[in-house]
Amino acid sequence: MELIALLSKGEGTWAQVSGLIKFGEWDRIILLGDDFAKQFKHEKDFEFIKVGLNKKIKELKDEFQNKLKGKIHGTEVALSIASGDGKEHMALISALLNLPVGIRFAALTKDGVIDL
Repeated sequence: MELIALLSKGEGTWAQVSGLIKFGEWDRIILLGDDFAKQFKHEKDFEFIKVGLNKKIKELKDEFQNKLKGKIHGTEVALSIASGDGKEHMALISALLNLPVGIRFAALTKDGVIDL
């Protein structure tokens, strides 16, 4: 399964994404964020897609959808929205559902990676 994760402001929230990458079994990893998120580093390979997170929600949803189109190979993805705010989360979820692709929320807990 592919992992899609949002990297927004606040490096503290990136620890969840880093843990998901490290401890999950992913066919592919796609991270979305703005210029600030380009600073994210990990030993595992991932594709970074730059987006303008300061846009209005409809514009942000359209950008997510356009930039993810053709990049997802399966019929569903694991999604992490541990980083970001409600506007960004709604735009990303809407974009994925409109591609269309199914969503399983993924989180890293003390027991490992779980689907929610």
